[in-house]
Amino acid sequence: MTYPVNPRDIQLTEDGQLKHFLSISGLPKSLLTEILDTAESFANMGEQSVKKVPLLRGKTLVNLFFENSTRTRATFELAAKRLSADVLNLDIKTSSTSKGETLMDTLQNMEAMHADLFVVRHADSGAAHFIASQVTPRVAIINAGDGRHAHPTQAMLDMFTIRRHKGDFAGLKVAIVGDILHSRVARSQIRALNTLGVEEVRLVAPKTLLPVGIEDLGVKLYTRMDEGIRDADVVIMLRLQKERMSGALLPSESEYYRLYGLTTDKLAFAHPDAIVMHPGPINRGVEIESAVADGPRSVILQQVGYGIAIRMAVMSMAVSGQTQERAKI
Repeated sequence: MTYPVNPRDIQLTEDGQLKHFLSISGLPKSLLTEILDTAESFANMGEQSVKKVPLLRGKTLVNLFFENSTRTRATFELAAKRLSADVLNLDIKTSSTSKGETLMDTLQNMEAMHADLFVVRHADSGAAHFIASQVTPRVAIINAGDGRHAHPTQAMLDMFTIRRHKGDFAGLKVAIVGDILHSRVARSQIRALNTLGVEEVRLVAPKTLLPVGIEDLGVKLYTRMDEGIRDADVVIMLRLQKERMSGALLPSESEYYRLYGLTTDKLAFAHPDAIVMHPGPINRGVEIESAVADGPRSVILQQVGYGIAIRMAVMSMAVSGQTQERAKI
């Protein structure tokens, strides 16, 4: 699948409001900051006795997941319900697409049911962009991960986590460690971090897991863990995506853990106040030591909670942008 050269053109209204959220690429710092600020207003809703606001009352969200992801789908569903939207989870394995119906047929049937928002997760890069280019103007599309291309809401919840713990992005050194090659999360994180103005983004991985040309995104590359995370303020570990690997990219999981697994000893190279993050699910003893994952510098569980606030922010902003766009037609 293909997607526009300039993603800004399809994601934003004429006056710069969000109408789809497909990738970080092309979005200005002001809009990313607006997403973070909007999420801040939702961040403590889980602690309230009534965990709902009426911002999307009367709206219908369809979770359209062509790939499995229990946590991402659950947080989108919970976020939508906290905004008072109705939610339909479409089980692709038992849907008409498994019986020969095309993706466009499925979308048109959902549109005929007057769905307002599609959350799309797909194995093909560009799938969410393709859908956004085909749906009627009244439908907002949120990318919940497409191929190796992008996972923008995950990146933004990571940015929210960093801002909550570090206050400001200026001056931060952020190390992203692990399977960069197969990670759509890493690509979105890199764009978001650079847009928000961190001092340095480092990628730490064996050469076999570093994409060709990735340095063009404005990162520094390291193949040694001690050098890559030295004095880092934030260490983001990535999952080894074995289901996407072909060929012998690694000698063994034990060797990978020895060289690139985050242990208490290796974490000592980072800044004393460094936080440890992971988009999950984590593989203990492969990417990270349990003592680190469960330790005082880990904010992994907080990331999950912040994901609800970020997805509430993105959905409410996208629906608002679509509403303003329709008013001009």
